[in-house]
Amino acid sequence: MSETRQIARADFIEGMAKGMAVLESFDTERQRLNATQAAERAGLTRAAARRHLLTLAYLGYLDTDGTHYWLSAKVLRFSGSYLASARLPRLLQPTLNRLAAQTRESFSAVVLDGDEVVIVARSAAVGGQRLMAYGLHLGARLPVHATSTGRVLLAAMSRFDFAAWMKGRELPRLTPRTVVDPKGFRQAIARVRTDDFAVASEEHEIGVHALAVPLRDMKGRTVAALNVVASPDRLAPGVMRQDLLPLLLDAARELRPLL
Repeated sequence: MSETRQIARADFIEGMAKGMAVLESFDTERQRLNATQAAERAGLTRAAARRHLLTLAYLGYLDTDGTHYWLSAKVLRFSGSYLASARLPRLLQPTLNRLAAQTRESFSAVVLDGDEVVIVARSAAVGGQRLMAYGLHLGARLPVHATSTGRVLLAAMSRFDFAAWMKGRELPRLTPRTVVDPKGFRQAIARVRTDDFAVASEEHEIGVHALAVPLRDMKGRTVAALNVVASPDRLAPGVMRQDLLPLLLDAARELRPLL
C-alpha cells in the first residue's frame, strides 16, 4: 500500500490538484458529466469546474459535445506508461501467466488506491480457460469492500488505521450478497487476518467468485494482493484448500524476495 506523502505548502500547486480532481470525477458510474456535476464531484464551484473542463478538453484529455464531457483515449497515455515502466507488473506477469497455464483459471494482481483496488497485472488468456470475468480488465478499479483483494489489503492495515477507515463509513450494496453491515464486515476482515486469505462470492458482481492472498515484501509489508477468479465449485472449501489456495500461497512465497 502506498504511504501518505507530505508536501510543503509552498510546493503545492493548487490549480493542478483541482484539475486532477476534475479528471478523477469521471468513473464507471458517471462517464459523462456536465459542469455542474463535475463541480459537485470535485468539490469546486461550477465556474472553476467549467474552466478545468474546457482546459482538459483543449489539451485532448476530454471529449465534449458542448454540454457534457467524457474521457478521451489520450488519458490512456498515463496507464500505458505506468504499465510499461512500473516494476511491480513486470515482476508479477510471468507468475500470473504460469498459474493460468497450470490451472486454466484467470489470475490478477491488485493494489489499493483509496477506497478502490486497481488491477495492475493480469494473466494472459489460455486455451480452454474456464472463466474470464467480464469487466475485470487491466486497470479496472473495483470497490475495496466487496472484493477478495480489497479485503486482503484492508486486513493488512493496522487495527488503528482500519478503524479510522471504517469510522462513519457506509458500505454500498452492490449485489444481494454484498456484506454491508459494519459489524459483519469487521468480522470478515478479522477472519482474513486469521486465515491470511479472503474469498468473495458474488459480492461485487453476480457470477464472480474470487480467492485472494497477500503479496508481501521481505520486510513483511503487504504491497499487493494476488487473486484468482473461479467457479463456485472450485472455491468450495475442500477443493479450494486442496487446489487453488496452495498455488496462490506458493506463488506469494516465491515472489516475496522480488518485491
